[in-house]
Amino acid sequence: MSDHASVAGDFSSPETVEIIGVTYRQLDYWTRTGLVASTAQGAEGSGSRRRYSYNDLLELKLIKRLLDEGIALHRVREVFDYLRDELGENVASADLVINGNQSLLVRTDEQILDALRQGQGALYLRMEGLIEEVDAAVRELPVEGAPSAGAAVSQTGYRAAQTGT
Repeated sequence: MSDHASVAGDFSSPETVEIIGVTYRQLDYWTRTGLVASTAQGAEGSGSRRRYSYNDLLELKLIKRLLDEGIALHRVREVFDYLRDELGENVASADLVINGNQSLLVRTDEQILDALRQGQGALYLRMEGLIEEVDAAVRELPVEGAPSAGAAVSQTGYRAAQTGT
């Protein structure tokens, strides 16, 4: 798995929308309804702006992937309730298999095979792949305040990822 601890800081709503590939309206709805939280900074009062942590980005990417795979939003909420009960804050610590109405966390290759063997059409979501997608999207963001893409890296959060790869 990638060393996502090196991706420090937080992300504005426009950056988050670009990284995850959703609309602002989707992001706002998911946040307002409690599916995901803007843990770096919540919107408190008129004019305040939400900021999303790297772990928030991973959750959002997983939500988008589940929806893209045809899982209904109410079912995605159930999956996240299960994930949070089992993993707490670290949704990237295990892979996810969805088999019909059952969600399973798998941590080893043997558990993956057992989970996939139990049913036809199981959906296997490899968290390492989602982490790689988020990391790549973060690296593609323009560096705030830099005159050009090759210029010195600013000290505002996620740019730390650009020096690691």
